[in-house]
Amino acid sequence: MSEKTQRLIDEISQFLAEERRLFGEWDTMSANPRGQSSPPLQPGDCSSLEELRKLCETTDDLKTDLENTRLVFGVGSPKADLMVIGEAPGYHEDKQGEPFVGKAGQLLNKILKAIKFEREEVYIANILKHRPPENRDPSGSERERSLPYLCRQIELIDPKIILCLGRVSATTLLGIDESLSRMRGKFHSYMDRDLAVTYHPAALLRNPQWKRAAWEDVQMVRKRYDQLRGKTH
Repeated sequence: MSEKTQRLIDEISQFLAEERRLFGEWDTMSANPRGQSSPPLQPGDCSSLEELRKLCETTDDLKTDLENTRLVFGVGSPKADLMVIGEAPGYHEDKQGEPFVGKAGQLLNKILKAIKFEREEVYIANILKHRPPENRDPSGSERERSLPYLCRQIELIDPKIILCLGRVSATTLLGIDESLSRMRGKFHSYMDRDLAVTYHPAALLRNPQWKRAAWEDVQMVRKRYDQLRGKTH
């Protein structure tokens, strides 16, 4: 072996030794340094609702202080032009793994039907994907941790209109501290989409006098929905 060849081999060996010191040994099958884990998957990395659901199933940050709760991801058409967003799952939602299946869900179904929507036509989700203890309002930290996952869900579904049910849902998405009465009755802009706010069905069950205002809100949503789809009554 010539002196020049030996010197070249020594230089390469030194280079590879330095690479291993800095980055670890490389696995040629995965193109990742051995002993170093890949960066954790983020909501924005998910290219489908199913990928996002699987990520949510393994994400502890989405869980609340209530132990052994079930993921309530969302339900409905993945191509829905109307997305309905509530606050958090309750007892029945946790048991079934589906949002709005209790008494409030039954009322929501009636409201949707009254403005000519079937439940299967829209997409229904919540700010939180796990039930909080004693059905309390979602805390600020819970909402903050959950929001990136919901935002990606909205991007993947790509609705034309978002209908927020309740103050918690609306203030979380809009990032404002405002009363529901001041937010309802008009459209807001969120992620380049129209966002409307109305009373949560559970609140309507406790306060029937608000049903007229809620009816006006959802009629407004139906009218805008038809306008955006190029339809007229």
